Amino acid sequence: MFDRLEDILIRYREIEKELLDPNVVNDQNNYRRLMKEQSDLTEIVDKYLEYKDNQKTMEDSLLMLDEESDEEIRELAREELNESKQRISEIEEELKILLLPKDPNDYKNVIVEIRGGAGGDEAALFAAELYRMYVMYAERNRWKIDMMNLNENGIGGFKEVIFMINGKGAYSKLKYESGVHRVQRVPVTESGGRIHTSTSTVAIMPEADEVDIDIDLSECKFDVFRSSGNGGQSVNTTDSAVRLTHVPTGIVITCQDEKSQLKNKDKAIKVLRSRLYEIEMEKAQSAEAEARKSQIGTGDRSEKIRTYNFPQGRVTDHRIKLTLHQLDAVLNGDLDEIIDSLIAADQAAKLSKMQEDI
Repeated sequence: MFDRLEDILIRYREIEKELLDPNVVNDQNNYRRLMKEQSDLTEIVDKYLEYKDNQKTMEDSLLMLDEESDEEIRELAREELNESKQRISEIEEELKILLLPKDPNDYKNVIVEIRGGAGGDEAALFAAELYRMYVMYAERNRWKIDMMNLNENGIGGFKEVIFMINGKGAYSKLKYESGVHRVQRVPVTESGGRIHTSTSTVAIMPEADEVDIDIDLSECKFDVFRSSGNGGQSVNTTDSAVRLTHVPTGIVITCQDEKSQLKNKDKAIKVLRSRLYEIEMEKAQSAEAEARKSQIGTGDRSEKIRTYNFPQGRVTDHRIKLTLHQLDAVLNGDLDEIIDSLIAADQAAKLSKMQEDI
């Protein structure tokens, strides 16, 4: 591990020198590439330099204990030695995590698709609550929401909602949200007071750049129509809504949030690019693809990653066996404890695999 850290430190210092070269500064593509590489390495380098500082402090303390006879100075040296030893142990664990392979999509924006699953109108109402939960979580992180498409059921529920979250590191946090979310409660539509179980599906996709996926527009069919609201009422007087059909895959995307046909078309292409990118990722990572399919599935009640139980006021994430009795807070966007626990579990699994491979 430390040989690798030394190599990273050497490379970091090489980049610092290159960035001072006028020829590099004048080559904007190369300059941006080096700045990105430097940014990716900075956290590891800072942590490694902290490790080296503590190691030096520990060595100095040991030397002082050998050479000094003054008991007060020796006591200070012992305190510094113990503090440095403890910090070195902590930093080693932090460095192991920082050296784990990075997901190249972690820095990207995300496209979120939420659909009502099993449970009819109640599933659609829950889908609307999940949408609100993610919007409030995004607001806590100062991320921007951009609506792509919304299909309502007439009583405040969402049959389907597609939106983008623009924010640094959005995918790194939200990628664990893909799957079937289950709700247990007495629906507003239930007169007998019985608890029902319904589901909604959440799909999280990294926004794909044009360099990631090149779309051949000749393989796309575009239909335009008038946007409509609840009950089929026209909410637009022009044919601004767009339905995109990708002929080779059969993927169909509808965007009608914007009043401009061109803007809806651009949004539909963005969604298509991300879906095609996800397909390519699945081909490249077949093992992860199988896990993802089992998470999202068809929206059946048995295919769940998380349960929101209203009578007990609890949220349970079944993948990591985490239960929080903070249902209201979670639905108001307080997802940090759940997401941080999922990230920690993922990192622990990767560390375990890395140690097995050594």
